Amino acid sequence: MKIGIIGTGVVGRSMGSALGGLGHETMLGTRDLKQTMDRTNRDVYGNPPFSEWIGNNRGVKVGTFAEAAAHGELVVNATEGVHSIEALKLSGDANLRGKILVDLSNPLDFSKGKPPSLLVCNTDSLGERIQKAFPEAKVVKTLNTVNALVMTNPGRIMGSDHTIFISGNDAGAKGRIADLLRSLGWKDIIDLGDITTARGTEMILPLWVRLFGVLKSPVFNFKVVR
Repeated sequence: MKIGIIGTGVVGRSMGSALGGLGHETMLGTRDLKQTMDRTNRDVYGNPPFSEWIGNNRGVKVGTFAEAAAHGELVVNATEGVHSIEALKLSGDANLRGKILVDLSNPLDFSKGKPPSLLVCNTDSLGERIQKAFPEAKVVKTLNTVNALVMTNPGRIMGSDHTIFISGNDAGAKGRIADLLRSLGWKDIIDLGDITTARGTEMILPLWVRLFGVLKSPVFNFKVVR
């Protein structure tokens, strides 16, 4: 399958490596291709510059937001939540129309320092705002409750039956994304319902942030025990 990933940060790269490794024709999109390729510094997580990463992932293509969105039969939003709608608008309405749009973002607001607050919560969610902004896309919210390392390799955590959630209005789209999640190793996938249920998964993030502070590691997840 052709997959376009909007974003070249740690989430985009993690998804690009994993999906490319599964044989999908993957393209990452960035706002400014020259600026992204010209960077020489490591990012805040210590990851190498993008040009080095793409050199080690030769099966993965890179282009603009619009080129990546046009490339994909399925499009993944791997941008920071505060910039997601803007980045998706730059991707082009026509390039998203009728496609599954997998939203991995969270509405985290660091403008007042750490820990972050939520830009939107309770009666709305970023997932809903993306669906409203792109009504002809089939938005599926998932993987936003785990770190990038766990998104693509749930087996990093002892026992891979911990839980991931899906929200979205289109049952067929959610079914296809559930299959994609299984190919990444996810076993316990809970369909929460329509896109309004993204409010719940996004509001987990303040707890996730506090746990990260206590555990000193992002490699953890929640498990729903029946």
